[in-house]
Amino acid sequence: MLNKAAALVKKVPRRLWMKYALRGAGNDNAARLDLAYRMEDPWNMQSEMEQARFRATNDIIRKAFGQLDSVLELGCGEGHQTEYLARVCKCQYAIDISPQAIERARQRLPGVQFAVADVFTQPWTAEGKRFDLVTACEMLYYLRDPGATIERMRALGRNGLVTFFAPACGKLGEQLDRVPGLHKGWFHHGKTAWLVGWWHDA
Repeated sequence: MLNKAAALVKKVPRRLWMKYALRGAGNDNAARLDLAYRMEDPWNMQSEMEQARFRATNDIIRKAFGQLDSVLELGCGEGHQTEYLARVCKCQYAIDISPQAIERARQRLPGVQFAVADVFTQPWTAEGKRFDLVTACEMLYYLRDPGATIERMRALGRNGLVTFFAPACGKLGEQLDRVPGLHKGWFHHGKTAWLVGWWHDA
C-alpha cells in the first residue's frame, strides 16, 4: 500500500508538468517538447511499461534483422530506449530536437553518437552514411508530416522500424501502409497495445 502511494505521489507532479509543458502544443512544436525536459524523465521511460516496450522492440529487431552494424534512432529523448537499441548493433546514432534531452543522453551513454537534430538535419548524411536500421519509436505522432519522415527514413536506412501506441493508428496507419513490403505486428503490456511496422529497403 505504501509503495502504491509513493508511486502516485511521483506520478501526479509529472502528469501536471506534462499537461502544462505541452498545452497548446501543435505538431513539430520543438519549444514545447524541449520545455517538457525541464523535468528529468518526463515521459516516465523508467516505468515497467516502457521497459517492456523496449524489450519487445529489441526482440522484433533481432528476429527481423539480426545483429546490426549501425542504427539511427529518431526522437531518442534522454537515451532510455537508446540503451536497449545499442544492444542490437555495433554503432549507435541517435537524434532529438531537445538540447536538454541530448545532454542527459550523452551523460547516460557516452559511447553513442548523439546530435540535436531531426531526420532532415542529422549530421551524418554528409559522410555518405546509410544506416542498417532507422527507428522512430513513439514519436511520429508529434510531427506535422509523418509521411515525409518515413520517406526520409527509407532514404537513410537499409531497413526501417516504427512503433506507436494503438490510438495513433488513425493518424499514422495510412502513411505507414504506403511503405512497400511493410510487415506489421502488435505487442502489449497490460491494457496498452503498440503497433510495430518494419520494412527492408536494401
